[in-house]
Amino acid sequence: MGADGGAAVADADRVAHASAARDGATIGQTLLFTGLLAFACCALLSAPTPALACAVAGLQALFVLTSMWRFALAIASLAPIPQAPALERWPRYTVLAALHDEADVAPQLIRNLSRLDYPAHRLEGFLVLEAHDAATLAAIEATPRPAWLHVLIAPPGAPQTKPRALNFALSRASGAVLTIYDAEDAPDPGQLREAASRFMHDPGLGCLQAPLRIRDRSHLPRSGFLDRQFALEYASLFEVTLRGMARLGLPFPLGGTSNHIRMSALRQAGGWDAYNVTEDADLGFRLWRNGWRLGVIARPTLETPPGGFDRWLPQRTRWLKGYMQTWGVHTRAPLGLGARGLAAFVMTVGMAIVSALAHAPALAWLTAAVLIGLASGLSPGVPIPSIGVLLLGAIAAWMGCAVGARRAGLDYRLSDMACAPAYWALLSVAFLHALWRLATQPFVWDKTPHDRDRDRVETVDGAGREAA
Repeated sequence: MGADGGAAVADADRVAHASAARDGATIGQTLLFTGLLAFACCALLSAPTPALACAVAGLQALFVLTSMWRFALAIASLAPIPQAPALERWPRYTVLAALHDEADVAPQLIRNLSRLDYPAHRLEGFLVLEAHDAATLAAIEATPRPAWLHVLIAPPGAPQTKPRALNFALSRASGAVLTIYDAEDAPDPGQLREAASRFMHDPGLGCLQAPLRIRDRSHLPRSGFLDRQFALEYASLFEVTLRGMARLGLPFPLGGTSNHIRMSALRQAGGWDAYNVTEDADLGFRLWRNGWRLGVIARPTLETPPGGFDRWLPQRTRWLKGYMQTWGVHTRAPLGLGARGLAAFVMTVGMAIVSALAHAPALAWLTAAVLIGLASGLSPGVPIPSIGVLLLGAIAAWMGCAVGARRAGLDYRLSDMACAPAYWALLSVAFLHALWRLATQPFVWDKTPHDRDRDRVETVDGAGREAA
C-alpha cells in the first residue's frame, strides 16, 4: 500500500458517521434525547411519585438483565477456545507498537518481541514514535533488535494519539495479518502462530483478541488494593466476558493491545479512528458492521497494572471517555449493527457507562439507609427488592472475577470480594472526570506511564504462566 493508500486510510477516519471527530450529535440523536428528556420532565411534573417508582423499577430491571447477561456469558465461556492445526506456509505478519515517552520500557519491549516464535522472514515490525520523543528513540537505538523490527517516526500533527500513530504505520504495513502491542507487554511467544492458524482456517474471522493478564506484583511494595482489583477486573473481562461473547458469536470491544486483525478487514474498516481515545473498542464494532466475526485465542499477554490512584484515574478516565465517544459514534446509525450486534453493544459499551455512573450513588444510598436506620434504632428503610437487585449484581460480578481469576492463575480471596464495592465506587469518580474531559478536551490522550518490570523475567510459557 503506497502513500496514496495511507492517505485514504487516514481520511476514512474523518468520515462523519464513522469517527469521533464529528463535533456534536446528529439530528436523530438530538431528537431522541430531546424527546426522552421532555417525556421524563412531563411525567415528573404530572405524576412525580409514579414516575419515580417507574424509574426505579426500570433501573432495577436493567441491572437484573445485566446480571443475567453475566451469568449467561460465564456459562458460554465454559466452551473450549477453538484451535486450528499448524500451517505449512505462514502468512506475513505485521507487528505494531506505538510508543510515546517510553524510554524506560522500550528495551524490555524489544526483548519481549524478539522472543516471538514466528518465522523471521515472514515478520515485519514497526515501533512508531512521535517526532519529538528523542529519549525513547535513543533507548531503542541502544538496544539490539531483530532485523525485522524497524523504527518509524510519525510526522507532527493532530490529534497526537495512539490510533493516529498506528494509521501512519498501517500505510507501510505489508502483512496479511497485523497485531498491536503496548510498551509494557510480554506476549506469549506462540501467540502469532495460534492467531495465524485460526485466520487461515476461518476466512470469516476479522479479529482475534488475546487475553490480557496482569503480572503478579505482590512482591513489590507498591502493590495493593488497586493492583489486585485491576488484575481481577481484567480476569473477569478477558477470561469470561469476551470469551463468552466470542462463543455466542457476538461482537465486543477489543482490548487496546494483543488484538490480531486480518489486514483486509482492517483496511475495509478504514484503519483506526484517530479521534477516538478507545479506538480498540470502536474498531471491534466497525469490523462487525462490515460483516466480520470476532474471536479469542488462548495464549495471553502479560501487562503491569497502572499503579497508584494518580495513574489509575487518568487511565480509567480515558477508557470511559472513549466509551462515551464510541457510544456517540455507533448510535448515529444503530441499525447498522443488526439486532445481535446492537444488543452486544448496549450490554458492553452502554452498560459500562451506566454502571460507572451508578456504582457510587447506589453504594452511598444503601450505606446511608443502613446507618440512618441503625442510628434511629429502626430497621433500615431499604426496600427488599432493591437490596436483592444490588446483591444479585454483586454476586454476578464476584462470580466473573472468581472464574476469571482461576483461569488467569490468580487467587481470589474473601478480602477481594469485600473490597470490590469500594473499587466499583471509584469508577463513578472516573465517570465524572471522563464526562468533564469529553466536554473540554475530547481528543486529548491521557497517557499512563509504565514502569519497567525489573523483578521478573518478562516472558510467559506456552501455558500462560510467568517464566521463572
